[in-house]
This record gives sequence, C-alpha cells and structure tokens, in this order.
Amino acid sequence: MLRLSPQSIRLIDSFDDGENAKHFTFQAIGFTPTPVVIGQFFMLHVPGVGAAPFTYASLPDKQGRFNALIRKVGKLTEALFALNIGAILGYTGSLGVGWPLEQLCNKQVLIIAGGCGIAPLAALINYLIDQEQASTTTLIYGASTSKSQVLNVERAYWKSALLVHETLLDSDNIEHTGTPSAHIGPFLTMHNMKPDIVLTCGPEAMMHSVADTCIELGIAQHQIWLSLERRMHCGVGLCGHCYLADNLVCTQGPSYRYDKYIALKQKTTSFPEHHHKLLTYC
Repeated sequence: MLRLSPQSIRLIDSFDDGENAKHFTFQAIGFTPTPVVIGQFFMLHVPGVGAAPFTYASLPDKQGRFNALIRKVGKLTEALFALNIGAILGYTGSLGVGWPLEQLCNKQVLIIAGGCGIAPLAALINYLIDQEQASTTTLIYGASTSKSQVLNVERAYWKSALLVHETLLDSDNIEHTGTPSAHIGPFLTMHNMKPDIVLTCGPEAMMHSVADTCIELGIAQHQIWLSLERRMHCGVGLCGHCYLADNLVCTQGPSYRYDKYIALKQKTTSFPEHHHKLLTYC
C-alpha cells in the first residue's frame, strides 16, 4: 500500500562522524517500521523545511531504532544538524530496491565505496559478517582525506572481521594514495583474488571508473552493481524528479546491475531534448 503521510520518528542520538557529517540514531514512535531490504532508503521529513532521501546505515531493530550517516550539504541537512535530541521528524519507508542478497551466498564479494557512499553498504557488510561470509568479503574504501572518512566506529569493527583496504587522495603513505579504482588491480593481484560480484557506491564518476577498471580485469558487467543518488522529492514515483530514461530511481532503484544501468544511460541520450534536460537536473 502506498503511504503518502509520513510517520513519526524521534531523534535519540547523534555524533560527529567525519567532516561535515553526523551519525544519527532515530526511533519509530507508535509503529513498527516496514521490514527493510538492505540497500533500500527512507524519506526523512524535517518539519518546516522539506524531505530528502537517506540510506539505512543500520536496519531498524525490534525497538524501531535505526542509524543513518548524513552529510551537511544544504538547507534541509543544516536544519537537521541544528535539532536537539528528542526532536520529532517524519519518516516514509522502506523505499526502493535493495542489494541482490540472494546472489551473495558463498561468493567472493568485493565492495568498493567512496566517501559517504559507504553508508548504503554498511548494513550489507554487517549482514555478510553475520552470515559468516567475512572471509569471502573484501572492502576497498576511498576518501579525500583522513578527516573526511566516515563511519569510523563501524570501520574499526570491520577491520577486525574482514580484509579492508583504505585509500586517500591526500596521504603521505604512497601505498594508500589515490582513488579506489587505481587500487583494484594491484589489490586483487596481491591477494590472488577474483571477485564473483562487485558492489560499489559513491560519486557517479567514481562508480563508472570502478566499473571500467573491473571490466578491464575480466569482471563482467552483470557481476557489478551500483547504488545511485538522485534528488528525490517524494520517494514513491509521483514527482518525476529521479527519472533515468524510463526508470524512476526511487521505485526501480537505487540499486542497479551495471549492464542495465548502462542500457538506461544510453536510452536517456536518445530522449527528446526537453526530456533530456529534465533528466540532467534530477
């Protein structure tokens, strides 16, 4: 059933977690959150300001508590960062299509994230650890500087459980300097690895670079998945602000297999000019 009216959640905790980013904990008020497929998102409504989509850094527990990693980038997030603990907000979720969990069982999984793009992958990494797949899961995480790295508590835990390789654009350590895509080949060679599936999230240009590098290394397009970010206004397929060709990212994404994403991108360029302009500013 399509729910248009947001439900109420309470802000119960927050702390700084990276440059211009905070780690928020919310709790449902008077309802049980709809079960979430890892990789889905929710719409957060800030009273008097508006709504925006955010990902679940952790899934709702039995008490309806869940976490989100949010970066301050505009009026809505500025208002959110200024709220006190106990503030009441609106919530619509869970929304969209999550990661292909059924395809990860007993597979060599390579996860590549950039910046705050680690957030849509956080619950997935914890899920794989819980499923005793830590030995077949590897994470490459890139950020601009050490100050801009996020999910610091979670990353410390992951480092104790699975193989994690971190890269920085600005670093004194040459072995860890550069973009994530520049480290994929040497990293896989060093550890004699051939991933069965690659999951990536970050700036769209970064994901393109990651996919191109993986394909050059013999990983097929259908073995690569990404998560798209769009300026969604409703999250339920009504406003039309998140079109990708004839797809609505909010209902048919944000998780896409790379070959299908490429087909949609090619289809987008064939749309009439006025339609293409609409897509350009999504």
